[in-house]
Amino acid sequence: MELTTLTSTFVTELDSFAYTLSSTDRVWNILFPDPQEKWHHLHINQYQQTYYITHISGDSGGLEIELGKDVKQTTRPTGNTTWEFLLTAARQWLKVIRKDWIKANKKIQLEYPLRYRYGIAPNALIRASLPDVYRLDQELGEINTAKLVQLVETGFFHRQANTPIASMTATDYFHYCKIAYIAGKRQDESVDESLSGREMYARYADGRHEGLLDIDPDSAQEFADWIDSKHLLKKVGGHPWEIKRGGNTTHINLSVTRPPYQREGFKIELRGESISRMVETMRMLLAIHAANLPISIADPEGIRKRLLAQDNIGIVPAYTSLHRANQHFGKAQDVFDVMHYDALGRFKRRITPFITWEPLPILKPRDASDILPP
Repeated sequence: MELTTLTSTFVTELDSFAYTLSSTDRVWNILFPDPQEKWHHLHINQYQQTYYITHISGDSGGLEIELGKDVKQTTRPTGNTTWEFLLTAARQWLKVIRKDWIKANKKIQLEYPLRYRYGIAPNALIRASLPDVYRLDQELGEINTAKLVQLVETGFFHRQANTPIASMTATDYFHYCKIAYIAGKRQDESVDESLSGREMYARYADGRHEGLLDIDPDSAQEFADWIDSKHLLKKVGGHPWEIKRGGNTTHINLSVTRPPYQREGFKIELRGESISRMVETMRMLLAIHAANLPISIADPEGIRKRLLAQDNIGIVPAYTSLHRANQHFGKAQDVFDVMHYDALGRFKRRITPFITWEPLPILKPRDASDILPP
């Protein structure tokens, strides 16, 4: 069957199956095996009279279908699986669903490959099983790990006297930066320790400083006005707190803000939660604390969990990039880092019983109650 006709027939048949909503768009997720028992995942989104089909688990790209018009390829295919083959197999599966949707969905639950699923596994088990897995505690070192864990357990970051500072200048902030740059230096980078804090900030930070380098460095009033967006040299749209460059999730911030619900004083906080920057961030924290300067860090309890392997590792489908994949999981799931199921290697049998898998989508014919009256 020609592709335009095949897609038109497919979406027409699909209309008789229950859908979910994303805003006002109709959404279907179809998990199905092809004749060779290879499983596929199609995501179909209907916006008004246009359908968008994406081969989530494969290499066929995406289609845009507007009934009565030619089909458009929205993303370039990277493999050899044709849309004619996929849609023919998907239509056959719709027949199976229509005949006995409970039995068909049971087959999905039992046979859909684990390597294509989302789940969470206890980090303690991952750490105990995979000898070469990257460990934050080992990278930070036993002594520093113990120091940081103790700070969290003794409530250091929750005691009002430990984190805010009453008055501050830009020079004070740059002093924090110098300590951070030296303490957080990686083996593959060079930091000129002869530079002043201001010079280090100008060289190593993001560069979009919003006027921080332009105000009087020794004036507490000018710094306060700049923080409160009252200073004439204050600009917007920059990243003044990004002291170490990176992507949206891989940079390190050393931010200064007013304490919550207060107009006086300042709170200085480190944030660098990416696994590739976490150790740098923790070393910065410990060095600033050792200098007897007020300091805080984002999510200290979460950091303790990560150091002690009390968090969870997200398992993501093999076709999903690991970059930012932790954002798929909710905060309450304590997932900071992710991996593919295949990375478990020979330890799959040991770890799989401990993995909590996310539910797979259920596809079923529409009931009378699913159909709106005309």
